[in-house]
Amino acid sequence: MAGDMMKAVRFHGQKDIRLEDIEVPKCGQGQVKVKVAYCGICGTDLNEYMGGANLIPTTPHPITKERIPLTLGHEFSGVIEEVGDDVTDIQVGQRVSVQPIIYDGTCGACRDGLINCCDNNGFVGWGGGLSEHVVVPRASVYEIPDSVSMQLGALIEPLAVAWHSVKISPLKKGDKVLVLGGGPIGLAVIQCLKAKGAQTIIASEVAPRRKDFAKEFGANHVLDPTKDDIVARVREICGGVGADVAFDAAGVQSGLNQALKAIRAQGTLVNIAVWEKPAQLQMNDLVFRERKYVGVTTYVAGDFKEVLDAIASGKSRSDLIRRRADDTMTGTLQPEPMITGVIGMGEVEEKGFRALIEEKDKNVKILVKNTTEVWINGVRGQNSVPPGILAYLAALIGRGHSFGTSSILKGLLVEFVDAVGDLYP
Repeated sequence: MAGDMMKAVRFHGQKDIRLEDIEVPKCGQGQVKVKVAYCGICGTDLNEYMGGANLIPTTPHPITKERIPLTLGHEFSGVIEEVGDDVTDIQVGQRVSVQPIIYDGTCGACRDGLINCCDNNGFVGWGGGLSEHVVVPRASVYEIPDSVSMQLGALIEPLAVAWHSVKISPLKKGDKVLVLGGGPIGLAVIQCLKAKGAQTIIASEVAPRRKDFAKEFGANHVLDPTKDDIVARVREICGGVGADVAFDAAGVQSGLNQALKAIRAQGTLVNIAVWEKPAQLQMNDLVFRERKYVGVTTYVAGDFKEVLDAIASGKSRSDLIRRRADDTMTGTLQPEPMITGVIGMGEVEEKGFRALIEEKDKNVKILVKNTTEVWINGVRGQNSVPPGILAYLAALIGRGHSFGTSSILKGLLVEFVDAVGDLYP
């Protein structure tokens, strides 16, 4: 209804984010309205908080017309609560992950199918995931499979960034790979490399806890650039020739210099990082070894669906057990351990942004819980219930045909989920 208000975390300027009451957006033609469930805090959000506005528009965006102050959040999942009159292929109640990039659809890049390279690109722009509700184009939402939780639905965006970077690289099954940075994107790249059949994965990271995560997600070797000679160690591990491909998810000049020397002749360095400062490229390190330097950005149509499928396929085989570094399974993703914290909207600055900036070693991905509802096979319950209990209830519902899945049974299960949820605020 017109005039209804909602909570939203808004960016006003450097180190100035506020939880505010703003008007609930209205759903129009070709759009869907999403009740947000979870939203992840991205490294880009942190960069804007510390030094922005850089990417956030200070003048009206050419497509959305939005500018500061605006709602943050572009890694999120939710439930469809309204659809435009002309939207017929998705229903209210469907759980979705939101692809947040905006594009005009008319520039040369868009006509070539490269929506991520649009001349007028941006993120979301009609509101953000750090709010209770958001309205986005129908094409921006992807249905979440039944076996994938809403929390994992909020990880699809960073995983799609990694998935796209691996797809666009010349990686071949059996290749030896170097990954710079053990943050959320670096860890996501490691998982995607594992799924795509990389033989040897070498991670370079300083923070002790993130080193552990790199090992857990599939890195065969984890080096510390403050202690190890990265170039010498990579060449040693790779039989004296260097890595076939390297991925830079750190965006640090010293790491760039090391990676260029650590890849083999005709090897490729893929840059994923968004750089805060101009970088220098030692061209002779490229020229005299015929090495290649490639930039990648976000994802294209199809990447979200492929990531969702890869996670869903992993569910039936992993049973939510943490992936070990010696796991040889390929083609699946199991990113649950990336989630190191879940907070409320009122805690975003203190327990979200500041925790990720000041306690980077303890955190990988912090999610903001924006709703108290979750759906399992059509049954509503508290999203604060531990995953094990949710999985058990989902299994009960799934077996309902053996004893009758009546509305009374579903009602009892909902009451039980809500009661247990009260124990886990």
